[in-house]
Amino acid sequence: MSQDAFDPYFGTWFLHSRKLRDVTDPDCTEWLEFDGTNDVSPILGGLGNVEVARFAYDPPFEGVTLRVYDPADEIWRIYYTSTRQSGPLPPPVQGRFENGTGVFESDEVLAGRAIKVRFEWTGIAGDTPRWQQFFSFDQGRTWIKNWVTVSTREA
Repeated sequence: MSQDAFDPYFGTWFLHSRKLRDVTDPDCTEWLEFDGTNDVSPILGGLGNVEVARFAYDPPFEGVTLRVYDPADEIWRIYYTSTRQSGPLPPPVQGRFENGTGVFESDEVLAGRAIKVRFEWTGIAGDTPRWQQFFSFDQGRTWIKNWVTVSTREA
């Protein structure tokens, strides 16, 4: 999969998410569940896409994802921001799909501490794509899953 890796995700989806209450705390074990919707559209002649998601969280929030494919390096760069995370965009996670799984990573600073971030996509071409977010607080030796979203295409 390359430039067209996210094409099956274009359209409108119902989202069901599970997220740790405090993703900044490596010891947090309390999960919250909430729903949402998103719209995913191609841009840049197929070299990218934009996703606008609305979540029924407390309080509700909106997130925007910009995905851009770099054909020279054969990688995707994924940028995310939301109404809960104002200010400059964090660095993009970068990566690619191999054998149906997309893995994208970056180094960031969260709540004043250096972390590694990983997004994983599975089932992108199926009926229920799954996105997961992991943080590593120890330079990638261990990973803590802190957010899972399963998408179902809206009729």
